[in-house]
Parts: sequence; structure tokens; C-alpha cells
Amino acid sequence: MATDFNKEYKLFEKDILKNNPKSDVNLIKKAYDFAELHHRGQKRNSGEDYFIHPIAVARKLSEMKLDDETICAGLMHDVLEDTDVSREQMAEVFGEEITFLVDGVTKLKNLNYTSREEKQAENIRKMVMAMSNDVRVVLIKLSDRLHNMKTLEYMTRKKQIQIADETLEIYVPLAHRLGIYSLKWELEDLCFRYQEPEKYYELAEMVNVKRREREAYINEIIDTLSKSLSGTNINFEISGRPKSLYSINKKMERNGIAFDEIYDLTAIRVIVDTIAECYAVLGKVHSLWRPIPNRIKDYIGQPKPNGYRSLHTTVFGEDSRPFEVQIRTRKMHKECEYGVAAHWRYKENNNTKSDFDDAMSFLRRIVEWQQEGGKDENNQEFMETLKNDFFSREIYVYSPAGEVYSLPMDACSIDFAYKIHTEVGNKCVGAKVNGRMVPITYKLKTGDLVEIITSKNSHGPSRDWLNIVKSNQAKNKIKQFFKRNDKEENIEIGKNSVIKEIKKNRQAYKSLLKDEWIKKIANDLGYPTEDEMYASVGYGKTNVEQITQKLLKFEADEKKINDETKAIEFTDRKIKNSGSSEIRVSDLEENIEVKLAKCCTPVPGDPIIGFITKGNGISVHVKTCPNIINLKSPERLIDVYWQNTREDKFPVKIQILTSNAPSILYDITKMMSTVNINILAINARTDQDEGIIDLILEVNNMDQLSDLITKLKALKTVDNVYRVKN
Repeated sequence: MATDFNKEYKLFEKDILKNNPKSDVNLIKKAYDFAELHHRGQKRNSGEDYFIHPIAVARKLSEMKLDDETICAGLMHDVLEDTDVSREQMAEVFGEEITFLVDGVTKLKNLNYTSREEKQAENIRKMVMAMSNDVRVVLIKLSDRLHNMKTLEYMTRKKQIQIADETLEIYVPLAHRLGIYSLKWELEDLCFRYQEPEKYYELAEMVNVKRREREAYINEIIDTLSKSLSGTNINFEISGRPKSLYSINKKMERNGIAFDEIYDLTAIRVIVDTIAECYAVLGKVHSLWRPIPNRIKDYIGQPKPNGYRSLHTTVFGEDSRPFEVQIRTRKMHKECEYGVAAHWRYKENNNTKSDFDDAMSFLRRIVEWQQEGGKDENNQEFMETLKNDFFSREIYVYSPAGEVYSLPMDACSIDFAYKIHTEVGNKCVGAKVNGRMVPITYKLKTGDLVEIITSKNSHGPSRDWLNIVKSNQAKNKIKQFFKRNDKEENIEIGKNSVIKEIKKNRQAYKSLLKDEWIKKIANDLGYPTEDEMYASVGYGKTNVEQITQKLLKFEADEKKINDETKAIEFTDRKIKNSGSSEIRVSDLEENIEVKLAKCCTPVPGDPIIGFITKGNGISVHVKTCPNIINLKSPERLIDVYWQNTREDKFPVKIQILTSNAPSILYDITKMMSTVNINILAINARTDQDEGIIDLILEVNNMDQLSDLITKLKALKTVDNVYRVKN
């Protein structure tokens, strides 16, 4: 049944005005009608009208209190990609700002890469650039992903897992970094639901079983705290916030505990008007319940890098059951729910611009890292950098001046030195943590006060530091140092590293270092010469395993080609064009040499054609052979015919796909013996859980081959059988 979009708009406009009474509904209605018209007739996998999706995206953007232009762009975010509307046409109707946002989202989608990893890496690179121009582009993309996750049930199981994995690896950390916790939590639970459905629903049921008991306990806490605060002049709101299933599961996995051992399934949230009232409420909470040591976190005095501000404390309740209390102002609460989206709104109103800048500090770090050398990393390295530096758990440490710095978990003093400045890192010779000397490899912890000791006489970083530091910012700066200073040494180190890596598995290495292979790898990795590639290994940019794995693949491919060529040559047949020959050639003298082509191995029954070679007689091909179809000399083709082939044998290659059962080779060879077919060559291998068997056989004609393929397909251990003509 078609959706009534006129009726749907009335509900949509009501939501828009509820979130922002000053919205320009005329502009929004114009975008609504424009997008609905151009998406008309399009359907989603669920069967519903496609325009339902852009409405959901725009509604989420409205909930985040974003501006009218962003809501319009949300309504039209798929128009440039999925309809015949051009960028120029949209700009003419809606102006440059809205069109820029729509075009930015479209560019994030128009990616076509050879692997999932490449797609993810390039997607993030695109998002970094989009955010650096206008963060609203990524807010639209996040809202788009949220609704797609909500409707993932209509996709195949394989697609569900792929999209959920990508969402958890990229979009969830991005929402966290942008401080949009409401969206982050929702995405996490949806990912959990599709990645591990059995565990998800089992946990949901366990949570639901004791829900009433838990709600009664929380209500009792809320009543106690409300009575205590009612005698003050504080304007407060108290609520209970259940923890997400994803976070509960992660806590169980992290601590190795059962569900029954988790007590803090719900947090108490107190919202007040001022910062002073936040600290006053904290005092009241600690007077009512005993606080747990080291579980008090002041994110108001020291906000997280993404702008998050709140007071957290965990206390012992009745029967020593712990529960968490979060205390924040109303403004902080909006910022917590909608993160950078809330900061954007304040920025547009010319208020608290510094808050917006703080919230976007992580973006500036990504852009700076890209400019410092991150843009030269391959996609695998790029994704590792993002996961380690920007999307991982963090620690927060202090400089002697009291400045807060965020670093990846397990970072050391060297990471901190390079965080301050490149030259501080290059000249680092030691460190003091909390006033005492420590090794530069010392792992820092949240709250540490770190002082870096430098020396003008330092010759620079050690290559060993590349294996010690955790932040890719530090790694890049160390690599740059060696790239600038020791090119010849880097080349020598790189060559020796490649040889050493090869020797881990074999002593003979020279046969792998063929000039053409090395040149090909250097070109594939984007280096103009082999020396440039070796130097990049020397200063740590290129992983030596990238090179050795490619070399081993070249060797394996060459061996396979040689083996197959030998097998084919073994079966190559030369015959004479006489009265009893297998093939008759039109309009040519007898006794001319006729050969069956190796590339397509014709079998009696195949439609065939002859090709007059230069000095080697006639080569007979299957008419559909690519070498014939793409022939540049059609005048050298000649008609040929099968004749008198009942007693002759012809080589043919087939490929069998199997379930990789232990008995498969026995089953196949037994089948061959029953139908009296000779096996000339066999090559068996596995690819993940699938077995692949290549066979070169001798058959009399197509009928015998077709009968064999039918019988092979009937075997339980065989999934499919193909004739290989090339």
C-alpha cells in the first residue's frame, strides 16, 4: 500500500516545530515535496516507499536540534545519487549551502573499491575531509546509517553482518568522538543485535526478567534523593537510565563475570541549572550513600576531548549494591545527547564558540596527522591508525603547565613527547612521571603528570622506538626523521629486512628477488623505484611483510602456471589430415599439420574453427574461445569439422567445487574408474571452507564429458562442476 505523503508531512511538520518552533516550514516543505517527487516510485528492500527513509533521517536531524538547512539536506540526501537531478539544478532551486551538504553526503557514498578494507579506509578519509569543511555532512551520514541499521532485517544475513561490523568499527567511534551518545548507544545495540543475535536476545530476556524489581529499587533511590534535595533551592530533575545491552555484554566479557554479578544495570541521572548546583548535589549523594574510592570522575573540571561534561560517582546502596549517579546541567545534558550537533547550534548563535572548537579538536588532530604524512599511508595502515589513535580507548595525562592531553591506551612517555611537539620527541632522553624519573618506555596512566627531559646533544630517535610507541602520530614523526636523514642507510636496512623476513621460512631467497617482481611490487605500492621502496621499509613506512607476501604470491602463481603448462603440453595432440583423421579441414591439401589449441582444449561435439598459424599448421579452437573472438586477423580463420573420432581421446579440463570433505578425492577417482576415464593431471587446493579440484581428463566427446559432469554433481561431497575452457 502506497504511503500518503501529504498526511505524513503533517506529522513530520509537527515534530519539526516541536523541536524548533522557529523553523522555516516553507523551506522544509519545499525540500520535502522536491525529494518526494523525485523518489516517487522507488522502493526499499522492505517493499515500502523509498521516501520513508529520507523522512526518518531528517526527523533524527530535527531531534538533534539542527538547523533548517541540514534538515532540508537530510530530506534530499539521496536525490543527487538516486535520481536524475543534477547538482546545478538543485543549487538553482535551493541555493549553494543546502546543495553543498547534499553533495557532501553523495560523495561519501560514491565509492567503488576492490575490498571492504579499502572501502572503509577511503570512506573515513572522505568523512575527514567532509567534516573539515562542514561537520553537518557527517551528522547527516550518521543519521542515514542509524535508519539503515534500524531496517537491516530486510538484508541478507551476510550483508547484515558486514554492515554491522562496519558500523561498529567506523560509525560508532565517530559518534563517540563527536559526543553524540544517544546515537552511539542506539547504534551499538543494533550492531550487537545483528552480530550476535542469540546472545543479544538471551541477554534482553535476562534483563527483562528482573526489570520490575530493578525499577522498584531505582525508584526508591530516586525518592530518597528527591526528598533530600526538596529542602534546597535547587531546581532538579532525576531519572533512571538503563544501561544498553551492548555495554552490559561488554562489561561481562571484559570482567569475565556472569549477568547475575552485574548490579549497576541502571544509572541515576540528576539534571540541574548551574555548575555550582552539580557539586552541591554530589555532596548530597555522598552524604546519603558511601562513595566507592577511585570511582568519582569530574568531567566538568576536566572535560573529555569530545566536549563531554558531567560528574560521575559510584556509591554503595542497599545491601551494598553499587549504583552510578551522573550529575550535569541542562546545557551539558543537551550537549551529551547530541554532542557536536548541540555545539554547532551554539556556534551558529555566536555563543560558546570555544566549546565547539573543543568538541572538534579530535578532527583537527586527524587533519594535522593527514598533513604530516598520514595521507601517504596505505589503506590498511590508515585504518590501524584510526583504530589506535582516534577510535580506541584513551588515557588523559597532564603537562607541568596543567594542560590535559589524550593518548591511546598503553602509550608511553615518547608518545607524550611527540604529542607536545616534533622536536620535543626527537630530542627526548628521559621523563619524569609524578615527580620521579621513569624509563621512556614507562606506560602512562590517566591522571599522570608527565615532564619530558630533552637534550640538545641528542642524535634523534632510535629505530626501536617504532616498536615501542602506541600513537601513530609519534610513529609518523619518527619515520619522517629517518626519511629525511638516512636515505642510503634506509635502502640497505630495507633490503636486509626483506631478506631476513624471507629467511624466517626458507634459506634460499635469491630466486624470490627477481627484478621484474621487485619492480612490479614497487609500482603497486606507489614508489617510482625499487630503492625508494626499500628506503620506505628502512624508515618504517612500509611493512616488510607487504613485500614478502607479494613475492611469495608471485612465486606460487608462476609455479601454478608452469605445472598447468606441463600438464597441457603433456596432453597436446598432433594429428594428420588423412581419411581417418579426427578433424577435416575445408579446401586444404591433405597431410597438413593440425593441432588442438591448448587454451580451450576442444572436444568432439564442441563447435570449432581453425586458425592458420605461421609455420605451425592449423590450430583448432572452440568458436567461443576468447582468443578467437578477440582475433585481429580474421582472414586467417578456416572452417574445420569433426569426423571419425569414436576411438580417439581428447584432453579437457574441469574444475570441481567441494565441501572439503576428507573422502572427496577417493569419491572422484572411484567415479572416474567406473566410467573408464583417464586422469592426466590433478591439482587440489582449499579456499577458506571450500575445496577446489582442477582435473585434466581424456574423453571421447562432449556426450561422455556431459555424462561425467552429471554424475560428479550427484556426489554428496560435490557442490558444483565446471568445464574450464581457458
